[in-house]
Amino acid sequence: MILGKISGFFVRNWQFTLVLFGLLVMMGLNTFNSIPRAEDPDFASPFVSITAVMPGADPADMEKLVVRPIEDAINGLDDLENISSRAEDGVASMSVQFSWSTPDPDKRYDDVVREINALRGSLPSGLQLLQVDKFRPSLTNMVQVALVSDAAPARELEDVAKDLRDEIDRAPGVHETKIWGLPPSEVRIAVNFGRLASLKIPVTAVANAVGAESNDVPGGPIHSGTRRFNIKMTGGYKNLDQIRNTVVGAYEGRIVRVGDVADVSWSQEEAGHLAWYNGKRAVFITANQKENENVFAIRDGIYKVLDNFEPRLPKDIVLQRAFDQSVSVHERLSHLYRDFAIAVGLVLITLLPLGPRASVVVMMSIPLSLAIGLSMMDFAGFSLNQLSIAGFVIALGLLVDDSIVVVENIERHLRQGKRRLEAAIAATSQISVAVVGCTAALLFAFLPLLSLPEGAGKFTRSLPVAVTLTIIASLFVSLTIIPFLSSRLLSDKSHPEGNIFLRAVMGGIHRFYRPLLHRALAAPRRTVIGALALCFASLALVPVIGFSLFPPADSKQFLVQIEMPQGTSQEETGRALRYAESVLAKRPEIVWRMSNLGHANPQIYYNIRSEETRANMAEIFAELKQFDEVKTPRLFDELRSEFARYPGAQIILRVFQNGPPIEAPVAVRIVGPDLSVLKDIAAKVARILEETPGTRDVFNPVQLERTDFNLGINTEKAAMMNVQPGEIDRTVRLAIVGETVGHFREANGEQYDIKVRLPLDQHHALDALQKIYVPTADGNSVPLNLLTSPKLESGPGRIDRYNRERLVTVTAYTKTGYNTSKVTDAIFAKLEHLPVPPGYEFRKGGEAEAAKKSFAGLWNAILIAICGILAVLILEFRSFRSTLVVAGVIPLGIFGGVMSLFLSGYSLSFTAVIGFVALIGIEIKNSILLVDFTNQLRKLGTPLTDAIEQAGEIRFLPVLLTSATAIGGLLPLALGGSGLYSPLAWVIIGGLVSSTFLSRLVTPAMYLLLAPKTYVEENAEEAALAQPAE
Repeated sequence: MILGKISGFFVRNWQFTLVLFGLLVMMGLNTFNSIPRAEDPDFASPFVSITAVMPGADPADMEKLVVRPIEDAINGLDDLENISSRAEDGVASMSVQFSWSTPDPDKRYDDVVREINALRGSLPSGLQLLQVDKFRPSLTNMVQVALVSDAAPARELEDVAKDLRDEIDRAPGVHETKIWGLPPSEVRIAVNFGRLASLKIPVTAVANAVGAESNDVPGGPIHSGTRRFNIKMTGGYKNLDQIRNTVVGAYEGRIVRVGDVADVSWSQEEAGHLAWYNGKRAVFITANQKENENVFAIRDGIYKVLDNFEPRLPKDIVLQRAFDQSVSVHERLSHLYRDFAIAVGLVLITLLPLGPRASVVVMMSIPLSLAIGLSMMDFAGFSLNQLSIAGFVIALGLLVDDSIVVVENIERHLRQGKRRLEAAIAATSQISVAVVGCTAALLFAFLPLLSLPEGAGKFTRSLPVAVTLTIIASLFVSLTIIPFLSSRLLSDKSHPEGNIFLRAVMGGIHRFYRPLLHRALAAPRRTVIGALALCFASLALVPVIGFSLFPPADSKQFLVQIEMPQGTSQEETGRALRYAESVLAKRPEIVWRMSNLGHANPQIYYNIRSEETRANMAEIFAELKQFDEVKTPRLFDELRSEFARYPGAQIILRVFQNGPPIEAPVAVRIVGPDLSVLKDIAAKVARILEETPGTRDVFNPVQLERTDFNLGINTEKAAMMNVQPGEIDRTVRLAIVGETVGHFREANGEQYDIKVRLPLDQHHALDALQKIYVPTADGNSVPLNLLTSPKLESGPGRIDRYNRERLVTVTAYTKTGYNTSKVTDAIFAKLEHLPVPPGYEFRKGGEAEAAKKSFAGLWNAILIAICGILAVLILEFRSFRSTLVVAGVIPLGIFGGVMSLFLSGYSLSFTAVIGFVALIGIEIKNSILLVDFTNQLRKLGTPLTDAIEQAGEIRFLPVLLTSATAIGGLLPLALGGSGLYSPLAWVIIGGLVSSTFLSRLVTPAMYLLLAPKTYVEENAEEAALAQPAE
């Protein structure tokens, strides 16, 4: 047959095979050194974020003037799945999600940018920022350093930060570098409104005059004879004195200049984002990496820049190297490398029954298969990350299976007296079809995982890719390199019954397994029904175990998020921030703290996006000395208790979560048109969440309303006083918020805004309104208070929308030890009894929504895997009965998998279900060996019962060894305590234990009940080869 000829070619042409062997090893080493390394997998994300800033606009205005027009503009885009919007005080944040199956997320981003650009002209002129960003895990910042100084002037700190940013930006592999926590410098023209009023000059005259003079517009070229000249204009300021001398008008025959009515100076923009490092004033600088780059190589380049830059720092500025993603990448990969090394040792121990030479041959398949698999994975564009390495560790116990089966069969032929070359070719040819069928069945268990939908599928994809490519490589190695090595290294003078370990194992098989098999075959129906009943009874534990999506990451870093009621000043938010900092500062377990006021910390984890500037929010990014799976959760609970003591603020300690981004583990969406009704319902829902056991940090975003100051402009009175329409609005905005009227360019090319406004110590005070004068059409000025009737008004603090509908999302986190799925089910069970008006409804969000989509894809993957495996079995055996006997092993692993989850304390998570899918292929692989060999014996004339018993005993050893190696390879992952890998490992280990032993009885019993038809072949030589050695 063709497979036998292929194996024979590599055995006979040993020189070629030896060169191929070396080539594969070199290729693997080269790939291992060059493949990109990262903490988490990179994948194209279909999210696009839109941020709009319009100072002074309330949430209702932001919704009406900004959010709705943008929603209408992008609603018709292809592959659009949902639009989430939030309108707050002067800020609108929108998240646009396209389908995860969209072929090109970058094109969808371009579509959004195109629609936004087309819309810009129709949006309000007061919109200061309208920004569109794409979301991709690789753009997460990998480094965050701090320039710390309590004494350095702001301009000096800004100049140093810009120099460092520019140098880091030039480091190889760096994609983008940003400065955070430093309000940009500006030229401020602080206007004296009283002086302007006495001179009868409107403030708009100051803005218009400075704006006109600051425009540095080229006059164009002129020609004189053969010469060409560029006309230089007077526009563009060179120093601040030129601004002070700008003419703004005249009064009683005197020229009035800017310096006569305003103070012109260098200043900082109003501080929207302030930062501290361990309590000291700081500026943060972050850098992210380009796609498909090695995080360690980029780190080395950045650190070289820092090493060269640090000696040049002014004495009053200190550089602190805080967050470095490569450290956690190194730790995580080191742990997995350690697990890999332990797994190799455990696999080696399980191979002792084969003898030292056979064990060496089998172990050679590990580096070869990994070398090929790693090279193919690099070629496919995947990085070496925590999930791909976990995939290699899983594959470690599986990739030796084919080699074990081949080597064990070659050893058996050698013990029957065959020469090495003859035994290698004949034994490999005899077992090759079963090996290919086993591998094909195993591949069909993992291949459907490559097409899992949603973010969970994208996140985990590198795991099945690593397993699949390595298993394909192992099949090639087992049918080519392994027969060659066996023909050269195995001894043809070994003991006819094998070494001491083999004799001990075979003795146990004869002593214990043979009597049990006799009993099972004596009562086959009872055996099958009893085993299946045991397996299906274990499903009763599933509700007890509970479902979950992804566990928290085992990370030393964490966030403390502070949320104050809407309308809270930045100063008041700062007091809450200082309290949270004081709590953390008392803990010696914490190495450093990076605090942010008015803005979230820059993005440092792939599924947590940084929020835009808001006066009522703050965030602390902190790192522990080390993560301990027992002590760290206890520490976090203690910190949460202390944070809860601060009144009037919600202080949430947030740990990093594996998987796709979600708003919170528990989220109840209340959809309806009227904000007041939504607010009432949200209050009741929040109360239910607080009363449900297992919840913490319940957040109701509309709990408190905001209070606005309505000027109450009297338009009739304004018209009588000759005030033009729009002048009041512009004057008030210019005074309170300020207006950028031009730009100031220094000699080095740096450009700064020129802003006209009230002095900083006045524009936030309520009595600032008394100082504002509005220009009239005849050149005079009128006090603002003569045209207004101010009053306080209440309004919504924020307006949330989902798919163009108003909604309120009440969220909560779950306490340690509680299952999110069970808590969510308990909450919605209570909500069924909460009456709501027509047009309002509850919807599940958070983990429940993500799990529903992700698990739906998993169930499809299971069905595809089973159908694919059945197709392989029918193709191999050409018999429905043989297929049914082999497939009958599938339920047997359920018992062990469920029991292992129950005993280990893990829930049925996304990765645990992946473990069940993988288990199907592994179980089938072992069952194929038994049924295929039983069929071979029957074709050689062995009676049915004798064939079943002989196949059961002869194939028990390779099945036991393959299961033992798989368990040995997975044990380090299972015992490592990782919430991400351990459930998957425990499912496969438990399933293999139950399946291995139950199937040794159930599969023969099923074969006896459903014995397929066979035709005896007259071939004495093959019959002799097939008989076990005596």
